[in-house]
Amino acid sequence: MPKTVIHSPYVVEPVNPHSQATMAGNHFYTATVALNQQGQVVGVGDIRAQTRQALQNLAHLLEAAGGSLDDVARVMIYLTDMRHFAGMNEVYAEFFHGDSLPSRATVTGSMGMPELMVEFDVIAYIER
Repeated sequence: MPKTVIHSPYVVEPVNPHSQATMAGNHFYTATVALNQQGQVVGVGDIRAQTRQALQNLAHLLEAAGGSLDDVARVMIYLTDMRHFAGMNEVYAEFFHGDSLPSRATVTGSMGMPELMVEFDVIAYIER
């Protein structure tokens, strides 16, 4: 199964050796954080702003792959502090709602940039 690299001009180019997103067949893979197009952290200290930016980045990447948030099957959420769960969840519900919600899990961990508070590791299935 060939792998395709997905690129969105609305999402910052990675400085580390990875792609913005990839497709393997109809399966879409990415991980998003709260970076703007200039690579700056959005919403330092604000979990709601960071969640919104990271999920907007996700929506842009899904669109670039020909999909949408409705195609998301699995979300792994990494929070630096579980006390941020309620704020993250509030904004998450603005993006994911209805009868066809993805499965998800939330764990704590540290981020590559100390200002980041949340990361979304996502798998989607996009019919082509």
